Amino acid sequence: MRLRALLDTDALGLKLLGGEDELDRAVRGVMTTDLRDPSRYLSGGELVLTGLAWRRDAADSEPFVRILVQAGVAALAAGEAELGDVPEDLVVACARHRLPLFAVNESVAFATITEHVVRQVSGERAGDLAAVVDRHRRMMTSGPAGGGPDVVLDLLGSDLDLRAWVLSPTGRPIAGPKAAGSALPADVCAKLAGEHLAATRAGRRAPHRVALGGTTYSLFPVRSTGHRPAAAGNGRTPQPARDVRETVLSDWLLAVEADAGDWAEERLDLLYGVTQLIAVERDRRDAARTVRRRLAQEVLELVQTGAAPAEIAARLRVAAPVLLPGLGAAPHWQVVVARVEWEDGADDGDRTGPVAQALLEEILVDPLSTGPEHSDRIAVAHAGGEAIALVPLPAVSSEHDGSEAGILADALLESVRDPLTAGLDGDGRVTLGVSAAVHSAEGLRGALEEARHARRVAAARPGRVCAAGHQELASHVLLLPFVPDDVRRAFTARLLDPLRDYDRRHRAELIPTLEAFLDCDGSWTRCATRLHLHVNTLRYRVGRIEQLTGRDLSRLEDKLDFFLALRMS
Repeated sequence: MRLRALLDTDALGLKLLGGEDELDRAVRGVMTTDLRDPSRYLSGGELVLTGLAWRRDAADSEPFVRILVQAGVAALAAGEAELGDVPEDLVVACARHRLPLFAVNESVAFATITEHVVRQVSGERAGDLAAVVDRHRRMMTSGPAGGGPDVVLDLLGSDLDLRAWVLSPTGRPIAGPKAAGSALPADVCAKLAGEHLAATRAGRRAPHRVALGGTTYSLFPVRSTGHRPAAAGNGRTPQPARDVRETVLSDWLLAVEADAGDWAEERLDLLYGVTQLIAVERDRRDAARTVRRRLAQEVLELVQTGAAPAEIAARLRVAAPVLLPGLGAAPHWQVVVARVEWEDGADDGDRTGPVAQALLEEILVDPLSTGPEHSDRIAVAHAGGEAIALVPLPAVSSEHDGSEAGILADALLESVRDPLTAGLDGDGRVTLGVSAAVHSAEGLRGALEEARHARRVAAARPGRVCAAGHQELASHVLLLPFVPDDVRRAFTARLLDPLRDYDRRHRAELIPTLEAFLDCDGSWTRCATRLHLHVNTLRYRVGRIEQLTGRDLSRLEDKLDFFLALRMS
């Protein structure tokens, strides 16, 4: 399609600000971005939509336009919702580089323009797809009142007899058919998400087919249009080369209860068209997080630069109504720190930071949700490869200090551990640390450091997905992970190797006996009962342990040494 056709479409409400002589340019796709440099996601011929969040001052317009022109985009459309009229410096820069520039009225959603371009460029791919798009354009662009992706999925069921669900990368249900009993069990959601992540990481071509409990599901990726252009064709057009790890932990998926292995191209095209519609909702929700991300970034910068508590408190007062609307009293705050690391060393903070940010936003949705209106109220920033979440918690009563309020590290990952482990595919790790709750700006810096220390404790543990909480920082657990490996090996070998050798030769079970004895606080009766032994037999075994190691298990110091050796082994 041509730019002139877009300008002539009254429903889009575009106003031409420059480039009248270039209106015969062809449009091959559309991309929404607020990145200062979106070049890695451009392949040429796109209509670029922007809300101007990248523009901090007039000097930013020239380099932004130059990047777009070098990438070969067809035109730029700037929204008026953020700054009002399109800045004159952007108009001048586009005129200088002969880049057509449109203004998008604040009453027109980017989703409306995106869908129009996709439909026109794609053409009549399939009659049923065109019908779905035409019937639901208004619903998908009118916000929550229109029903969002749930309506499209209901129509897939009623018109095409296809049951389908939209899932997050961690298996959280985002949308699905409304019929009673149509919700997917949590374990099925987790398995589907894990299979999708593993298939995507392995580079297998979609749709991915998975059989669970006698039912076959076909999994289609829902790729954000803000990260790559919505190109012509069936949604499977090759995209610019990129590292799949940048988005695999944040992109949604469409799970269809059917085997797509023998589907005709037209039906596959239909489902890929539906994923493009759902991607519009994905981008809308992501854009809604912009304000919260900015608040978190501002607070983080103030905390890390040593700003006065009064200045930090002022920003927190601004953040509280946004994150917990209607909250009467000042909230407590908790800090969660996350990091995503890859074993091949591809841990550039500018790349892994946004990955960790998107993942932490997703992980924190469910544990803190108190209803649909509060399901996504977390402010997350990223810096130096870390994602840092500022979590508001309703203030507890004055009878408590709030130290036990909030989220627990173990519970944080319990429901998402399996899918994430599959998505990391054996060469990556996710580690998280959780601070205690604090009730004022003065405590926020300490909470940040506490969460970072807890994350380092988690990073010292084995496993692809690990978390640690503030409670562990007052325990030996904080110290053990940072003991050098050679010291750990020497210490445990000196105490435990004689017992292991004896167990191998005589099957005496001295190591299990030692563990039970310490766990029972040295109580002969409780330990003998636990091991189903006579007390005299237990005394014999403990005596053998003392003889082989030269230690005395009646002494606190020796008990502590054995305890630490077992923990480090």
